[in-house]
Amino acid sequence: MYQTYSISEKSTFFQKLRSIDYILLLSVLIIGFISIFAMYSTDGGEFLYHTQNHIYRFVVFFLMMIVISFFNIKFWHSTGYLFYIAVLSLLFWASYYGVTASGSQRWINLYFINLQPSELMKIAIIICFSKYYHRMQVSNVNKLKNILVPLVILFIPIALVVSQPDLGTAILIALSGLIVLWLAGVNAKYFFYSGLLFIISAPFVISFLKPYQKSRILSFFDPDRDPLGAGYQIIQSKIAVGSGGLTGKGFLKGTQGYLEFLPEKHTDFIFTLYSEEFGFVGSLCLLILYAIIIYRIIKIGSISRNFFGKFFCYGFGSSIFVYIVVNMSMVLGLLPIVGSPLPIMSYGGSSMLATMIGIGIVMSTKIYNRQIIS
Repeated sequence: MYQTYSISEKSTFFQKLRSIDYILLLSVLIIGFISIFAMYSTDGGEFLYHTQNHIYRFVVFFLMMIVISFFNIKFWHSTGYLFYIAVLSLLFWASYYGVTASGSQRWINLYFINLQPSELMKIAIIICFSKYYHRMQVSNVNKLKNILVPLVILFIPIALVVSQPDLGTAILIALSGLIVLWLAGVNAKYFFYSGLLFIISAPFVISFLKPYQKSRILSFFDPDRDPLGAGYQIIQSKIAVGSGGLTGKGFLKGTQGYLEFLPEKHTDFIFTLYSEEFGFVGSLCLLILYAIIIYRIIKIGSISRNFFGKFFCYGFGSSIFVYIVVNMSMVLGLLPIVGSPLPIMSYGGSSMLATMIGIGIVMSTKIYNRQIIS
């Protein structure tokens, strides 16, 4: 049975502390520790740059998540649009004045972290849509105005992210927004028409893609067409995952990762390195931990007495599921390489920051689960 405690704004700190979902907290902490060991492995068994930064960021963002969880859920509801506008402003700045790396202009140098606003937009769009649909009657959801306004809100950041260019993150932002639209009760026919329009316009859209993006799509269908170029990552990834077998080669004993055959092994392909060292059993344990996190997030949404908390938890939990599926499908060759980090596991401050903010708001929903938002 899922225990809940009646918490009000006048509740003591210890009463609020008692209301934290410690199973969710522990699951996040365990994945965090696993990610530190994985990062240590990417650095060749030494405490080098990636490991040190990852530990620092995880500790800071984990503590920040605890602090965020004590903010009243009313605060996140009242600042929903403001949060979206703030992140959108950062996204504009990054698109025109940001740091350029690997041909993409998507970061803002804050000295202690290169902030990627597009990662924060994944959370901002869920908060914004949760506030938008919070008090809306079901009968009004499918009115033209109430569909067009969210689509415009969604289109602006997607267009900016695509221009950076970062097609993978743009797709994930779109999916995060569409999930909330579906949860709000938007008629399935609109999704069908949108999907049909996407299929029809796909050849036109592909013509605007960068050469490397086109190459990734072609390599997805036939990795052997360019085994030393565009197809190299996915071929090496499959070899690494397959060589891990049932129980893996052992910690720091992965040949593909240790001998530098795996590019980007500390970011998008961290699961490949982990699978090689810990095999199917280790991968299954990681998936179980993720499943627990998603289940607890959805469960917290189900006990919330306000629709803002429900929408956010359902939307965020579903989005986490999508991010995990996309990342793991990508490294297994089931989807094209789109540059999607694995939540908490992958190296990257912006991705971890966004994830911890999301979990913090979920915790806030749990602590103030009986809070009524007018």
